[in-house]
Amino acid sequence: MSGAGAVGSVGRGIAHLATRVLLWLLRGFVLLPYPVVRATGELAGSAAYRLAAPRRRVARVNLQLCMPELSDAERERLVREHFRHYARSFFDRFILWHGSPDRIRRLVRVENGELLDGLAQREPLIVLAPHFLGMDAGGLRLALDHRMATMYANQSNPVLNEAMRRGRMRFNDPVLLTRQDGIRGAVRLLRERVPFMLLPDMDLGPRDAVFVPFFGVPAATVTVLPRLAKMTGARVLPAVTRMTRDGYVVTLHPPWAGYPGEDTEAATRQMNAFIEARVREMPAQYLWTHKRFKTRPPGVPPVYRRD
Repeated sequence: MSGAGAVGSVGRGIAHLATRVLLWLLRGFVLLPYPVVRATGELAGSAAYRLAAPRRRVARVNLQLCMPELSDAERERLVREHFRHYARSFFDRFILWHGSPDRIRRLVRVENGELLDGLAQREPLIVLAPHFLGMDAGGLRLALDHRMATMYANQSNPVLNEAMRRGRMRFNDPVLLTRQDGIRGAVRLLRERVPFMLLPDMDLGPRDAVFVPFFGVPAATVTVLPRLAKMTGARVLPAVTRMTRDGYVVTLHPPWAGYPGEDTEAATRQMNAFIEARVREMPAQYLWTHKRFKTRPPGVPPVYRRD
């Protein structure tokens, strides 16, 4: 091994050890009353707002594109609130990953749970879970009562990646696929009547995507939801998780009738319109720090400056 390689290996080892120690310390949050966890998260979010300049700029650009009707001061208030919610959701995960089932049920309430109860195991079912900051809480809460499957992105830090994977696999023997697995595994699970939680509202590049409006801005949007629904005959049941002062509420919306139809682009546009409507209900809780408009239509200049 070269000198540079050895130094890099040592550096990674130290980083992984530091991650293990930090995760062990943060596990202690499961012992604290929830108001203390919430206050800690919000305080950390206020600090992150000041320190994480690149992510703050991304959120500002997204909100300027999506909500130009707001004043600069109103958008900046949403950015601050977003960071507080974001950090709080991070600290809450240690309750989700290590708390008892009873505590998780108290922390995360389910609205319209009978919709999932009535459809699960009876027919193929896609649970559409947009990227609101409470989606991990909502997903784990639903997994308390049903065997679920989902797809996730591997983290660059393997220690953190394994902690997240273990936390998400606590209940009812769920199935976690990576994006690298493609949709073949999802098709198989849906045909086996395992409800599949899908999070398709991120910019993953131009592959398998169409440009459809999101807040009136052309957004590269993967067509996996209508394609999966058409391939498997699955119903689409939206699940949107909202953060509250006392925890979370995951609301199940009625399954979409006649979806996806014959027009894949129109079906993808329908998905974006539904998510946009939910964002307007709780604008600070959507994942604004994601570069949702990184992929631009041909000839359209980029909207994010280089960090």
